[in-house]
Amino acid sequence: MLTWKDVINFSVNGNPTPDKRIEKTEAEWQEILTPEQFRITRLKGTERPHSGALCSAHDAGKYNCVCCDTPLFDSTIKFESGTGWPSFTQPIKENAIAYHRDTSFGMTRVEVLCNTCDAHLGHVFPDGPEPSGLRYCINSESMTLQKVETSHE
Repeated sequence: MLTWKDVINFSVNGNPTPDKRIEKTEAEWQEILTPEQFRITRLKGTERPHSGALCSAHDAGKYNCVCCDTPLFDSTIKFESGTGWPSFTQPIKENAIAYHRDTSFGMTRVEVLCNTCDAHLGHVFPDGPEPSGLRYCINSESMTLQKVETSHE
């Protein structure tokens, strides 16, 4: 389980090696993404709070990168943070996420990106629930929900 200490270590000393890398030109990303997805994932934008469809999604499944379809988070670790963005306590795999120090807007934060394609996802904060204490605050537009069928026996 990742902790805030691990997140800071990755942001300072380098990220885990991803399973694969996907690189495209800006024009190629623009062809496959909506304008809002492109603004958020490739230009490091942020959607308005409570505006994303995945904020209130409670379906079982995996949250994948909208750019490259890499699994990022699982619905079992999603929680209601009250912030207006989907929030998670852990990535699906340690090497799914890259961490970068972000000093934009006069703040120091840790930006989280897809470690496969460098899509901007959001930020991680040390104010989440136990046991990890992490809150991954993620833009809905940066992900798709791959629902899992549940049996009703």
